[in-house]
Amino acid sequence: MICVLCLLLLLCVPTVLFAADDIQIRRVFGPEHPCKYKHPASITQLTNGDLYLTYYGGAGEYAIDTAIWGARGKKGQTRWTQPKVIADTPFKSEGNSVVWQGPDDCVWLFYLTRYGETWSTSRIKAKISKDGAKTWSDPVMIADELGMMVRAHPIVLHDGDYLLPIYHETGHDREEVGADSTSLFLRFNPKTKTWTETNRIRSRIGNIQPSVVQITDDYLVCYCRRGGGYGPCKDGWLVRAESRDGGRTWSDGKETKFPNPNSATDFIKLQNGHLLLVYNDSMTDRTPLTVVVSTDNDKTYPHRRNICEGRGPFAYPVAIQTQDGKIHIIFTSHNRTVINHAVFEESAILSADKR
Repeated sequence: MICVLCLLLLLCVPTVLFAADDIQIRRVFGPEHPCKYKHPASITQLTNGDLYLTYYGGAGEYAIDTAIWGARGKKGQTRWTQPKVIADTPFKSEGNSVVWQGPDDCVWLFYLTRYGETWSTSRIKAKISKDGAKTWSDPVMIADELGMMVRAHPIVLHDGDYLLPIYHETGHDREEVGADSTSLFLRFNPKTKTWTETNRIRSRIGNIQPSVVQITDDYLVCYCRRGGGYGPCKDGWLVRAESRDGGRTWSDGKETKFPNPNSATDFIKLQNGHLLLVYNDSMTDRTPLTVVVSTDNDKTYPHRRNICEGRGPFAYPVAIQTQDGKIHIIFTSHNRTVINHAVFEESAILSADKR
């Protein structure tokens, strides 16, 4: 299937890009909406059933005018509200954002502020909303070491703590992720309101942007984007690590069978316990955008389907499962100027091999 991305100037009314009998992809925002540049979007379902989307936008990736923007998709509707600024540090650039509906009725916003010329000078901030993402608190710094970044949703652990995937990016070359870049996690105790840092996941050429699931009380698995350069390679793979003590300590990262062109991925646990991984199934290009499902706790991934393919890039996917069981994946295209929204049932992936 080819995801045909056409530019139609329809303010906040998503355009249907691809509609199979079981997958629908809509174009949500484009360059005609605030900020031509729209880098990785994040999405969550709020307690009331609305969807809430964030992205960082400005004139370009390293522009000084970047800010965090938010928009709402009301329950049962396809129209989104006009994006508005929800975080902006004077005279500094903002970066990746993660929006997440917590179990305590707080909506969390995690995001970056960059203090120098590259992402290795960023720090992680957080805001909360107690009124369903209508208003936001002042920011607090939750990781002040330079180079700390965020991209994937937290999860609620079986003991009630929150586990936030983060990463430490090194180096000052904008075309290379340093080999000593590492993934790690911040663990939040809702009772004491404190954050604790785990050990760091190291691998052959570095790794960043982990996403995590909990399989048992003790056993957790994460997948990470590889480090290194952005050019074609023959040995670029997603990196996998695991914890055997409830997410407190982590193994070294091991390369997997999943190719990775130095691009983001996401990994979530579905309501039925199945695991879903979305990634670019290539070592050279950010296309196709592929979804695989494991029904045996990460042992195998026999179910696979490309949800977007052809001329890309289709990149920076973020996946959630909403209350009704549907899977939502947002991703960017058109050189990070367009945000797209795919919606489907798990059966669209499970039945792909029967097509």
